[in-house]
Amino acid sequence: MNICIHGHFYQPPREDPISNYIPAERGAEPFNNWNEKILAECYQPNAEAGNFAKISFNVGPTLFRWMWEYKPEIAQMIVDQERSNYEKNGVGNGMAQSYNHTILPLGCKNDKITQVRWGLDDFEYRFGHLPEGMWLPEAGVDLETLCVLSDLGLKFAILAPWQIAPLEDAPGPYLVDLPDGRKPFIVFPYRKDLSTMVSFVPGTTENGDYFVSLVRNSLKNDPDQLNIIASDGELYGHHQKFRNHFLTYILNLSEDESKLHWTYPGLWLEENQVTAKAKLMEPSSWSCFHGVDRWQKECSCTNGANWKEPFFTAMKTLADWLDLVFYETLIRYVRGPWELRHRYIRLMNGQKTLDEIVQDMLIQPLDEHGKEVLTLMLKSQYERQRMFTSCGWFFDEFHRIEPQNNIAYAANAAWLTEKVTGKSPDQAILKLFENVQSKKTGLRGDTVYTQTLLRAKNET
Repeated sequence: MNICIHGHFYQPPREDPISNYIPAERGAEPFNNWNEKILAECYQPNAEAGNFAKISFNVGPTLFRWMWEYKPEIAQMIVDQERSNYEKNGVGNGMAQSYNHTILPLGCKNDKITQVRWGLDDFEYRFGHLPEGMWLPEAGVDLETLCVLSDLGLKFAILAPWQIAPLEDAPGPYLVDLPDGRKPFIVFPYRKDLSTMVSFVPGTTENGDYFVSLVRNSLKNDPDQLNIIASDGELYGHHQKFRNHFLTYILNLSEDESKLHWTYPGLWLEENQVTAKAKLMEPSSWSCFHGVDRWQKECSCTNGANWKEPFFTAMKTLADWLDLVFYETLIRYVRGPWELRHRYIRLMNGQKTLDEIVQDMLIQPLDEHGKEVLTLMLKSQYERQRMFTSCGWFFDEFHRIEPQNNIAYAANAAWLTEKVTGKSPDQAILKLFENVQSKKTGLRGDTVYTQTLLRAKNET
């Protein structure tokens, strides 16, 4: 019985948008913030137990960036455990994640490419090899997203079973046909029954032996396919106490004891062929039964959240303006402004200098003023990408840190653009934020935007 647990390890960015400092957070005591608390309860004990060598996993790049700065020894443990599989089997058990946890079907193709390339480059930078699969934030997918993954050399993704429609009576994984002569893309549907029990029925994971017998009984008719249990990684020790010990226990049972064969998608594909086909249900996700509506308007996932649609409209309109000014400004300096944005992650990670990433793109040599223009406009585009972090739309209330942070990223992007070009968004664009309002407190989006903009101007 082939089985795999996939852990999606990710936390919303908590850094203040202007200072990039994480403030003290209520409820995280005795730790300074929730990142530190979750690291102590989940990431660290699982790393110390060696669990990252025995599951399929992804770590959100923004979270991993913080971890490398705060506790590099824990981040290194995670890397070393994944590398051990790569060196032994020629394929690792780590999956990349698109960079800023944006909902890819809601982005234009250029945004999809940037997010995926940043995620791939960051994974290679940290783990020392390219991944074969990518975890899509909230498992959000459409056909164009799969085309981008395929074009960039990726082979597979994990999706919820309701995101695909099998075209034949055969167990997954499945091949999804792609247009324009591309090879079919592999999608692994996770097991709904087991994944739901692990994630939402705590009694299922209180006793490791009980869980193993439960799994064996559930899989007795599926001996050959890869059965994936997909879950938030923070479940193992943070969302549910002591589940890091549960995970350690079941992963370390011998195959004779458990009658389970633990593997991961990349390794399974080395040993098996995928022939069954399926149609992609698009756009879709694993956490909204209304496609991807949760991240652009009110749906029954978050009843009463009528601030979401005007919020998405305001952010999309501002993003379009930022993109236009970015392109018009950089086209005087480089051939392919979007290609330069795709490469920017290597500058952010300190792998290359600005001169190195633009040297084959320059229209004319860069002077110091030109370097400053490119530097600030690329920083603006990083903020522009952060604007659509999915957490800003996930919950039902606007008066939370996540949507306010997204607006703050937007204000910072506009300020960086203004510093370079002298241009600022039309008042008609900014007026759209007036329609974004908390029912509980009356807080409005334009207030958050203006306050952040004034602070950015005063601090730079």
